[in-house]
Amino acid sequence: MTDTTNLKKQIAEGAYDIYFERLYGDEQRAFQKQRYTEVIEGFEKRFGETSVAVFSAPGRTEICGNHTDHQNGRVITAAVDLDVVAVVAMSVDDTIRMYSEGYDETVMKATDTDINTGEYGTTKALIKGMVAASKSRGYKTGGFTAYVRGGVPGGSGLSSSAAFEVLTGTIINGLFNDFSIDPETIAAMGREAENRYFGKPCGLMDQMGCSVGGMIKIDLADPDNALIQKIDTDITSLGYSLCIVDTKGSHADLTGEYAAVFEEMRSVAKYFGKDLLGETDEELFKSSIAALRDAVGDRAVLRALHWYNENRRVDRMADALKAGDIDGFLACVKSSGDSSYRFLQNVYSVKNPREQAVALALAFSEEILGSNGVCRVHGGGFAGTIQAFVKNAAAADYKERIEGYFGEGSCYVLRIRSVGGIMMK
Repeated sequence: MTDTTNLKKQIAEGAYDIYFERLYGDEQRAFQKQRYTEVIEGFEKRFGETSVAVFSAPGRTEICGNHTDHQNGRVITAAVDLDVVAVVAMSVDDTIRMYSEGYDETVMKATDTDINTGEYGTTKALIKGMVAASKSRGYKTGGFTAYVRGGVPGGSGLSSSAAFEVLTGTIINGLFNDFSIDPETIAAMGREAENRYFGKPCGLMDQMGCSVGGMIKIDLADPDNALIQKIDTDITSLGYSLCIVDTKGSHADLTGEYAAVFEEMRSVAKYFGKDLLGETDEELFKSSIAALRDAVGDRAVLRALHWYNENRRVDRMADALKAGDIDGFLACVKSSGDSSYRFLQNVYSVKNPREQAVALALAFSEEILGSNGVCRVHGGGFAGTIQAFVKNAAAADYKERIEGYFGEGSCYVLRIRSVGGIMMK
């Protein structure tokens, strides 16, 4: 840790350039130097000049495995170069003060770990959940003061909440535990915080993608002992750029839609006396379609069919990536998107058919791209974002044209980040 004045001087003189180049690429170095300097200055104005450390945690993108994780399925996810950063000082007592730009400051004691349903959906709930999850695993906690700037847009499908959880876990890891908490454990802590304290049911994909870094395949058949495989393929070097388009659709009234995906998949499992689809046999499922249609309805059957097919698709995509087979990879992206649209049915909400921005983005993208790429719904769906893999030479044109429909800054051309949450030393 170093004082804020000296830290700004070190950044200006290039001492942190190695981090900026690794996390964001050389072309973003100047922007990130200015960004981090502004965050330090924000800390100074709010909390004063003192000894601090700098932390970063990335957002994530789902590459394949749409709505498979919550049924103990398989996914491919990757950390991206949009991140949340924090300048952090140790506290003299057990008080945690965290200010995130654009939000109210959160003040709490590190000893306060009781679940409070009145705090569901709040920043405090996530911080409290991460502290509680650390303590329950025997790790140390304590007070700290943090000034946070988000760079993962909320509602973008890039998992801003998981990035914040991983950031908080990395702060606890670096300040109090000498980095003895592994990234997989921080991810599990994040899921626990979100499920129990934040009040949002979710799988483990988001937190694992943000915490582990790089591109990974995750098998969640046993979510408490997830099997993780690194995929070291650089999609950019294979000639394609990763683009995320924010259609600006609101997620405000979509909780029921997301819950219905989970519950309808689960209803199929319950028909066979199981809790989740990951515990059921596909051949038994297929031989029972007639009875299932009467018992759970056609949409539940279609969503289960998507789940089984998507799990196999994850395996095919991982094999294609490891082999450097870009055509095989793109075929999997397209078939995943088609399955999500037709079987999973999470491209627009049936409750509000007037708003179909994701469907429009897919239609516009297919027209713009032609043979220059493929696209699919991204993340939970119903509103929000789409994902496109675009030939490098066509990425700038795609960004300009798709932003003509959804506004300047709506298209992010991203890099896959090789590391998860870190403290810059």
